[in-house]
Amino acid sequence: MSPSIAPVSTAGIKAQLFPDQIAQTSSRAFIFTALAVIVLAGFGFRVFQLGAEGLSEDELNKVRAVVEYRARGLTSANGEHPFLMKGLITVSSVAADGWNAFASQSNNDLHISTEAATRFPGALLGALTSLLIFFVVRELFGVETGLLAAALWAFDPQAIGFNRIAKEDTFFLFFFLLANVFWLRGQSVAETSDGKSHERYYWLTAAAFGAMMASKYLPHVMAISAAYYHIFLDIPTTRWRVGKLRWLIFFAVLGVVFLICNPTILLPGTWHEMRIFAGEKRIGHDSYEFIGNLYPNKVTLWLNGSPWYFYYVFLGVKLPLPLVAAFLAGLPMLFTKRLGDGRFFVLSWFLFWFLPFSVMGGKFTRYFTFALPVVVITAAVGARAVGQFLSRLISRGASVESGADSFARVALGLAVIAFSAYASARVAPHYRLYTNALGGGTERAGSYFPHDEFYDSSVRDAANLVARHAPRDARVVGETPGLFSYYATLAGRDDLVSASLSDSQALRELVVGDFVIVARGRRYFSNEAVIDALRTITTPAFIVELGTVPSVEVYQLDERSHAAMMRAVDRQKDGD
Repeated sequence: MSPSIAPVSTAGIKAQLFPDQIAQTSSRAFIFTALAVIVLAGFGFRVFQLGAEGLSEDELNKVRAVVEYRARGLTSANGEHPFLMKGLITVSSVAADGWNAFASQSNNDLHISTEAATRFPGALLGALTSLLIFFVVRELFGVETGLLAAALWAFDPQAIGFNRIAKEDTFFLFFFLLANVFWLRGQSVAETSDGKSHERYYWLTAAAFGAMMASKYLPHVMAISAAYYHIFLDIPTTRWRVGKLRWLIFFAVLGVVFLICNPTILLPGTWHEMRIFAGEKRIGHDSYEFIGNLYPNKVTLWLNGSPWYFYYVFLGVKLPLPLVAAFLAGLPMLFTKRLGDGRFFVLSWFLFWFLPFSVMGGKFTRYFTFALPVVVITAAVGARAVGQFLSRLISRGASVESGADSFARVALGLAVIAFSAYASARVAPHYRLYTNALGGGTERAGSYFPHDEFYDSSVRDAANLVARHAPRDARVVGETPGLFSYYATLAGRDDLVSASLSDSQALRELVVGDFVIVARGRRYFSNEAVIDALRTITTPAFIVELGTVPSVEVYQLDERSHAAMMRAVDRQKDGD
């Protein structure tokens, strides 16, 4: 925060609360090296065995859209979602095909799978997000806190896990942060210059917001930046004023970039898909399993849907405990003047994400991708503050700091980072399964948010098993019939007939010898009776594990289990 726009100068506040070490963090070479290590290490975690897990149903939709783009040009495929991410996946897929062709010609075994190619753009942008977090936090709270926040993002198992799925949230976050790097920099430049040099930061901010909107349709998050801007307008001395004309140019730039990055928005079929999606007609299942219980999961159900505390449980049990402790230490500091005016940006972020996402009825953990940076930023603030407190204890109030108290500050930050890195290394490559000791550790992995923790990752393995053992033209029911058919076809079994486990008519057509796939995270009101009946009367023919955690049960029907299923279907129908 520039001192000239704050009611009380923040320069002194930063110097007291977050003192830079002249020989260390003030060195450009040191900062560059530290950031390079953070980004490269974070990238390494994100691309490690990137294709180890099978595609999810959502990811398969992206793959099919890319196939259609490559065959027919731009279409409205998967049109309920913006184009930018799918465009980058298309580039990644073309590059992967080129590499694979070269590898085949040179007898090279290093082939890139469809899964890895589909997820690579998100993994890359997820790693680069550390860099953007650093630049944002540097403007708000200083270099040391920025480095710590960047490292916490790079090594956090959930951040890594979110970046390794082909969903829009990673792209949306990346461009939001990029926009605010320019926005906050424009503020600093405006306050130190009488010229127009700061205007370019307004247009760069607008362009980044345009790309953000071409990643996911959530315009309300721009209110975070707008709220921070308006806080300073009543200060007579502030030069950070956009003005009416520049606001018009700002939104014009935003709109142009949005259209460039999202050209499929101009297709009538895209609007048709968006209307269907907005009417919640794309929701294929009636509930979400959360800590063993089923809840309706539609946005418009509000407090009658998934519980309001959904994301707070996630924060408590799915993040490394030192990070949680640092977050709790930093949270009250956001309400103190000692932290300076940069805290208002963080508080706006909390307000405009946690308030609406807590009360809406439809929730998935991947939505937390956008909230996680503000958690790690607050944790970085808390870790630095605790480190400062320990330094004062060591120096016993001495005005001149000793090497020992400086070491205490640095050691605390490194310890929090190291714990996150260790947690990620221990669960790799299945990062989403990480559960901290408060949540029960490995024994409870996959039991809190099974849909998002497993995310259909073992359907590929289940399909390969069924393909090897199923008789010709066998029927297979599960909650992802399209995904199963995709992998069964790749396994050479396009004869298998796949249907939904929630389709009572399809269940009545099953015969002895057919298969039922029960994937963790795919239990719903519509199939609960059938799943319970199977588990009561028989045992799975196969159990697929994700790492060491059971993830899919595959049943082959015999006479007893078939009869039990038919009775369960009847009971389910009577209950409906």
